[in-house]
Amino acid sequence: MKQFVLLLMLVTLINTGAQMPAIEVADSLYAQGNYTKAINEYAKIGTAAAALQIARSYNAIGNFDKAVAQYRFVTKAHADFQLARFELGKLLLKVKQYAEANKVFTKLTENTTNNPEYHYYLGETKMQLDKPEESLVHYKKAIALDSTHLRSLFQLAKYYTVKQERDNALGYIEKGLRFYDTDVSLINLKGLVLFNDYQYTNAIPWFERLLELGEDKDYIYEKLAQCYAHNWEFEKAKQTYGVLLARDDTNSQTYFSLASVYQKEGQLDSAKVFINRAMSVQKPIFAQGYSSLADIARLQKDLRTALSYYQKAHQEDTTDARIYYNICTVYDQLGHDLQKKLGYYENFLKQYPKEHPYFYESVRKRIRELKEQIHFAKD
Repeated sequence: MKQFVLLLMLVTLINTGAQMPAIEVADSLYAQGNYTKAINEYAKIGTAAAALQIARSYNAIGNFDKAVAQYRFVTKAHADFQLARFELGKLLLKVKQYAEANKVFTKLTENTTNNPEYHYYLGETKMQLDKPEESLVHYKKAIALDSTHLRSLFQLAKYYTVKQERDNALGYIEKGLRFYDTDVSLINLKGLVLFNDYQYTNAIPWFERLLELGEDKDYIYEKLAQCYAHNWEFEKAKQTYGVLLARDDTNSQTYFSLASVYQKEGQLDSAKVFINRAMSVQKPIFAQGYSSLADIARLQKDLRTALSYYQKAHQEDTTDARIYYNICTVYDQLGHDLQKKLGYYENFLKQYPKEHPYFYESVRKRIRELKEQIHFAKD
């Protein structure tokens, strides 16, 4: 009996010895990126770990259909193999098989309630299934399990930023920055939240911080320049817009923005120069340029020129109620024909019946006044 046991142990050791080199060969091929040969070697071994490596190899070479099939094989054969199930869920999410990914991550969160990653990926899946409220629940669960879970903090902060819920957004942004004070995604969100809340002075250091951290992107310069302009830091605004023009001198919007800085500064002739440059590079629509020139002419008390430019702007873009409203008010200042003034305002209500309350109420009030003047003029 003892001899039989010793013989069985010897056979087991021989088999183990034979298997180890195969694992080492397969692992070496996998580590070197030679995935197809690695698959062939892993297939000879037949263990759960080797089967998982085959799935990973298919994933690595981009054969996602075979990778998904292999992961399904592993999870069916080894129902308690959570790592394989987790990787299957992430791959299903990647290949947009959201309904099945949802089932995988839901089961993982039910079986293991204290893993923040499971909740995070279930939140990601719910978001792709257009169930944002459910996704928020799981992001919050991930943070409850791990207060430093950056991706969940970011997703919550981004959601509330888009919804323009300032306090909620800033709350999650601040939590993230306490742990990761150089995270550019959170810094970017904080700058945007403050910018959207018209807190231009407070937004400036956050956009400047992004540039310091190497986030050399056009939209950051654009937002920063706008903040400088609103903060009456005109030279910094000009320099920042100058960076954008050095990169692309065909962007009409940058010229318009620069013109607005000069206009705000009171340098109206310079503003006109940049408006004309904007119009020279602008694609067919000139409405903004004409409207801006009209605004400057109005500031210069040249109402006839202003009216001419507003009319040109309206010809280019008949959908902009502000332009036609300006035509009404400028003609109101210039003209003597009460009936014609009334006609302009009544036409405004016909063309733009659902515009901003200020326009609507202002026009209705002026129509009443003009009708009274016409009535008394007849008497």
